[in-house]
Amino acid sequence: MDQRKRRKEVSQEIRKKIIDKHVKGKGYKTISKQLDVPVTTVAHIIQKFKIHGTVANLPGRGRRRRIDKSKRRIIRMVTKEPRKTSKEIQGELQAQGTSVSDRTIRRCLSQSGLHGRRPRRTPLLKTNHKKARLEFAKLHVDKAQRFWENVLWTDETKIELFGHNKGHYAWRKKNTAFQEKHLLPTVKYGGGSIMLWGCVASSGTGNLAKVEGRMDSTQYQQILETTVQESVTKLKLRQGWIFQQDNDPKHCSKSTKAFMQRNKYNVLEWPSQSPDLNIIENLWCRLKRAVHAWKPSNLNELEMFCKEEWYKIPSTTIQTLIRTYRKCLEAVISAKGGSTKY
Repeated sequence: MDQRKRRKEVSQEIRKKIIDKHVKGKGYKTISKQLDVPVTTVAHIIQKFKIHGTVANLPGRGRRRRIDKSKRRIIRMVTKEPRKTSKEIQGELQAQGTSVSDRTIRRCLSQSGLHGRRPRRTPLLKTNHKKARLEFAKLHVDKAQRFWENVLWTDETKIELFGHNKGHYAWRKKNTAFQEKHLLPTVKYGGGSIMLWGCVASSGTGNLAKVEGRMDSTQYQQILETTVQESVTKLKLRQGWIFQQDNDPKHCSKSTKAFMQRNKYNVLEWPSQSPDLNIIENLWCRLKRAVHAWKPSNLNELEMFCKEEWYKIPSTTIQTLIRTYRKCLEAVISAKGGSTKY
């Protein structure tokens, strides 16, 4: 057995004895004879103790992991193509002569701060959309809060009877997946749904209207005629109040534009594909969570709970959204018109 192999087999107890004898003034050869350890091993252990103050194994000892040589290459791969799977990376590494498991690759990425996550769903933004969003943000980022407090924010949303339970987790043990308490029953088309139109302003929620069937320009104008002025009065908007809507075709049709001109609506010019800029989107999420906590069993109950929860939303929640709206616009500018977290 050579010295290199014998040196690795020296126990922690022997190492301590070598140091004890060295401290007592024994020489390398004497210690070697007394403990039956090669002189070179004795010298190595004593030198290590003098430098590091310990005889324990130091971090970083042992063979380098095979993946260490490929770590930077793996990180470059996923930085360039974030949707590349660990199996695909494994295949590319094997083609280059490196064999590692896909599990090792995932662990390597995780240790580097890269974790697999579901991509966020956002509207498709083309170049013209980004340009319009950026122009809107730059034009309005310095508007005073008083300006946004005089805006009537509007939008439509669809609420399914059983749709909000998607994606929930259940804590369970192995082989209990089909116990009834762990199941999430589904119904085709969410068990039915209703379409709602709503509006809000700084002082609170305005009217909430149910859309009958598929909304067209005519029904949209009817909703505006019966709800907007009443909401403006209720929410105490000042003279010259501003009407916000997205660029849905029924909102921008010739007849709808003519209706708004007759009724002297001051319409806020809005960039397409920009739900993240509309504060009411946050309120729809809040509404859906609150309504489905009631577990409505039919569409009539669903509509009733929607209206009940809508008018419960405190004005302070809306005021907070308006107060932080500048950050939303700044995020659009930072993203050069791209998608934001809002």
